[in-house]
Amino acid sequence: MIVDATDPETRDEAVARAAVVVREGKVVVLPTDTVYGVGADAFDQVAVAMVLAAKHRGRDVPPPVLVPTVRTVDGLATEVPMYAKILMRQFWPGALTLVLRAQPTLAWDLGETNGTVALRMPDDILTLQVLTEVGPMAVTSANLTGQPPATTAEEAQAQLGGAVALYLDGGTRADSAPSTIVDCTGEEPVVLRHGALPADRLREVLGTTVLHDAPPGTEEPTEPEAAGEAPAERVRVVDPLAAIEARPSGLPVPSGSLRSVTATDSLQ
Repeated sequence: MIVDATDPETRDEAVARAAVVVREGKVVVLPTDTVYGVGADAFDQVAVAMVLAAKHRGRDVPPPVLVPTVRTVDGLATEVPMYAKILMRQFWPGALTLVLRAQPTLAWDLGETNGTVALRMPDDILTLQVLTEVGPMAVTSANLTGQPPATTAEEAQAQLGGAVALYLDGGTRADSAPSTIVDCTGEEPVVLRHGALPADRLREVLGTTVLHDAPPGTEEPTEPEAAGEAPAERVRVVDPLAAIEARPSGLPVPSGSLRSVTATDSLQ
């Protein structure tokens, strides 16, 4: 079912309908500031599994989590470094996904995350309204794995069909550039994927904190879903909308950097 949310006079009603579906433990498609995403209540383990099943994706590529406010991070992540807080204040809402250490007591199951969570606050009024109503959502790109990302609700429905209970139509989302993903689990941040937000802009606000670039020589993503590899150890990235396979670069990874993370951005 596609619900029109493009009319400002009926937008609140459309958002309310989407929120009811999420609370019922079902899967929804909604627009983001990059492309359309498919998601569910991040704390509903069955619903998250349904999201992965809708995309024909395994637990080894967990979805990122979208949040309505920066304050929400305190309840989802622990040991958040000051540089991560600076990045949130400067670039959220926006196309920046931060990988942090997850609160160990959270009753959720996003997949094989190795104790991390990829968080993003999207810059889209419809998505933020839904998130404000239902809380954090596990959201990834609204497409079958390996297929082009959906830029309209109709495109998403053509790929995902009946696996989704409600499609929230917010109009065309043409910016398919994925979010930039930064590992914030170490003493210094590491770019795991270059995306819509240039690394140089991040450096402008980090001051003396060194931002490490992802090892060069990796393949560019062909869809808004990505993963890379560090020497001898896989680095898995799932951006609220993204995951790719890359070959080991052979370059050293900064001490304390993430070895297995969730992220896929962008939404993307």
